[in-house]
Amino acid sequence: MKTRLSPEQLAAIRAGAEKYAPRQLELLGKFAAIDCGTGDREGNRRVVELVQEELSALPADVTLEEGPNGCHVVARIEPERPTGKIILNSHLDTVFHPGDTAAHPFRVEGDWAWGLGVADCKGGFAVSAYGVRVAWEAGLLPQKEIVMVYGCDEETGFEDLRYYLEKEEPPVYGFTPDCKFPVVYAERGRAVVRIWGREPEPFYAFVTQYFIGAKNTGDRLGIDFSHPEYGVMEMRGYKLGICDGTSYFEASLSYPAGHGIQEILERIREKVEGLEVTLEQNYDPVVFDKDSPMVQALTGCYEAVTKEEGTPVTTTGGTYAKAMPGIVPFGPSFAGQKGIGHNPNEWMKVEDLMKNARIYALALYRLGRL
Repeated sequence: MKTRLSPEQLAAIRAGAEKYAPRQLELLGKFAAIDCGTGDREGNRRVVELVQEELSALPADVTLEEGPNGCHVVARIEPERPTGKIILNSHLDTVFHPGDTAAHPFRVEGDWAWGLGVADCKGGFAVSAYGVRVAWEAGLLPQKEIVMVYGCDEETGFEDLRYYLEKEEPPVYGFTPDCKFPVVYAERGRAVVRIWGREPEPFYAFVTQYFIGAKNTGDRLGIDFSHPEYGVMEMRGYKLGICDGTSYFEASLSYPAGHGIQEILERIREKVEGLEVTLEQNYDPVVFDKDSPMVQALTGCYEAVTKEEGTPVTTTGGTYAKAMPGIVPFGPSFAGQKGIGHNPNEWMKVEDLMKNARIYALALYRLGRL
């Protein structure tokens, strides 16, 4: 099956990306003006309705669905005889509460666009949706069904995807534009662990010795696991509270693949005397074979557009890939663009709107021919 594009097809992708860059920038401004932190149903509905309107320009069946923790949009482009499903899966909610958009308004300064959600992940919608549009107008959409799922519960719980997957089959291939380039073939596991204690003295002594007074690698707990590709364990997000009269200390764990959550809990419990350890939340590591057809195809798309080496990488972050089987994080940030997400003044280079659209249009073509 043909996988190499002609010069004319490549030129059509480039022209389409340039054509729609101003529209993407305008759309980012509209998105950034809407408060839509996780749990803000009114704001989420407003931004989802805008997404629904934008996707109506595609030859797609677009629906707005109301789930248990907010709403999400599903857009489908289905050929006559689909040979599988490709999903583009991203989110529209942000980590900030209503009011932050007024304090940090969207703006364009020179080659940069600034504003809440510009990178994480309203920009992810803009670049992926227009990647689909560029591929469609260039006549390059595959014989696989294209499904775009944009939700509003990524930052806290993935309930929108659980709701979606109760009714729908997972994809054959797919990606989430909610991280970085090149292809992210593995995400660390993410867990929330609580230590409970009814007696103040032993409880606070344990917390001080093993968390507050220790490294954030979990070295004193014996969970400072390390891997040459995934890095070392990180503990963060410390929280002290009381529930039903019992004190608790909570820590978020970002752990490398190769070590399961039960092993981690067992190590912690070996150190605990008279205290209780509970697992409040866990998402296992996401790991794909670096040599798999999907990872290699996406690597080729990145290299073809950027002319840069695209060895697959890992991330300490977490994306919808934790909840949606078959997808990998892929863009939209490029090398050197770190620490952007979860800030009130997120940013994206204007030229990257075009670059992303080209990469994603090419990705749809190549994934469709696997």
